[in-house]
Amino acid sequence: MNLSRTVTSRTLFLMLLAITQLLLFGTVRGEEISQRELMQRLDMNAPPLILDVRRGDEFAGGHVPGAINIAHNKIAAHLDELSTHRDKEIVVYCESGRRAAIAQDILERAGFTRVKHLQGDMRAWRERGLPHEQAPPPSAPEAN
Repeated sequence: MNLSRTVTSRTLFLMLLAITQLLLFGTVRGEEISQRELMQRLDMNAPPLILDVRRGDEFAGGHVPGAINIAHNKIAAHLDELSTHRDKEIVVYCESGRRAAIAQDILERAGFTRVKHLQGDMRAWRERGLPHEQAPPPSAPEAN
């Protein structure tokens, strides 16, 4: 079996596991972080890795300062790239919570130990008028 097929099988397995748990139990949420606490962490010397797991066009329209964009359905394919953060704090969010919960579950099942879900996600961040950045839309589908 070649490496790309192994990665694809692993990605599919982790996503199916997370989606099954979401359907059976209504949630896959683990630990959360408040918006206030994340704002304080953004000002620290070593802020957490912030993962916006929405589509690229949503990310381009406005995101938490310093966030990087990896769509929730591509997280499992990027686990090797994220591995340097395995024992560091990671904050995930989407628009309303469903995609972030799936991404959080995939990361935790892959051995990431300090993953937190942003309470209220981007919808609440925007409603509270908290600072956000905008980015140009992605030029290639891979950025989604």
